[in-house]
Amino acid sequence: MTARIGVVTFPGSLDDRDTQRAIRLAGAEPVALWHKDKDLHQVDAVVLCGGFSYGDYLRAGAIARFSPVMETLIEQAKAGLPVLGICNGFQILTEAHLLPGTMLRNDHLHFICRDQKLRVENAETAWTTDYTAGQEIHIPLKNNDGQYVADAYTLDKLEAEGRVAFRYLDFNPNGSQRDIAGVTNEAGNVVGLMPHPEHAVEPLIGTGRTDGLPFFTSILKKLVNA
Repeated sequence: MTARIGVVTFPGSLDDRDTQRAIRLAGAEPVALWHKDKDLHQVDAVVLCGGFSYGDYLRAGAIARFSPVMETLIEQAKAGLPVLGICNGFQILTEAHLLPGTMLRNDHLHFICRDQKLRVENAETAWTTDYTAGQEIHIPLKNNDGQYVADAYTLDKLEAEGRVAFRYLDFNPNGSQRDIAGVTNEAGNVVGLMPHPEHAVEPLIGTGRTDGLPFFTSILKKLVNA
């Protein structure tokens, strides 16, 4: 049976179609989910895609966190459902307290769009097993509120538990503390990151590399072998 991976669309989502395409290229079936529908339609995993849900009013992801779909998603994520939050999706996961920390305006106060070098810090989550720890990859980045912050205790805890999933290399594009580009929850089923792996799955688009495809092949292998 083909694995089914849901992609949630909120008002202001921009990358839902790109994410669906990445899922299809990896060999899974993308399932479009609407933010007002509490039913996840029996998907095996969920991606919260990038964009500007609700125009980033109040804070990025703050309103989307209260969408009906999130009620079910939060419950199932806590029960083990694999969830990936990309950019705005990462912001929503922090607002929903499925991931620690929060996202602030970039420290230079400008929108940034660039190809970004990352180091894979944790290759044992549901979404990263097709990488190796220490691997360096290039993934497109585009955000206005990408500065990851948390108190010192939380940052130390994330470091000690190996829950920093990705770290910026060579250049910190938004002032994120400790160069953190992505984190995971304790169970490893929920991962969030600011760069956009769905834009790096084909050699003719994005970075011209396929460094983002392992996100989607990783979860596919986990679901098939579960």
